[in-house]
Amino acid sequence: MPSPEIYSPAEDSFFLSDILKKIIPEMSKKNKNKNLKFLEIGCGSGIQLQTAMEAGVKKENILGADINDNAVKHCKKLGFNSVYSNLFQNIKGNYDLIIFNPPYLPDDKREPKSSKLATTGGKKGGEIINKFLKQAKGYLNKEGKIILIISSLTKGMNFSGYNVKILGIKKIFFEELKIIELTPFFEVF
Repeated sequence: MPSPEIYSPAEDSFFLSDILKKIIPEMSKKNKNKNLKFLEIGCGSGIQLQTAMEAGVKKENILGADINDNAVKHCKKLGFNSVYSNLFQNIKGNYDLIIFNPPYLPDDKREPKSSKLATTGGKKGGEIINKFLKQAKGYLNKEGKIILIISSLTKGMNFSGYNVKILGIKKIFFEELKIIELTPFFEVF
């Protein structure tokens, strides 16, 4: 079986990068945290790891994870700490900022198998996002945030347990992309 392709930066990647360039300095300033810990699930080409470093996160505080071993190897060649991981399977520690540009499109039988790993989020599109959200809370620091990109084509997402704030909206071709900030909330009884 051929190796899966590394997801090449596209409109969604550049949109997320632009948002991160604003968010990271704000978080560092607000938290007076010069040691912001940054995790990207699905690091792909490494564009967001590079963005985090350029926005002021120390390289040693940046971790990339991907289910595609080719992406992990590529990010290591770029000099970033990277691990093979199916979502949080091989992740240790807590982070101030966890980002994810997930596979968010609904299953399309016409799409080649080689690109489905990077683009298809399940039958409705939101299944991988939901698995991510269930696990992510356990890896956030107290004031931690999640930045996630979703599409108007993505269905079946469940944001219960999180406060949701829209950071940006961009219309492209046949869909609308949203970048959202998620902060967990805990119910008090």
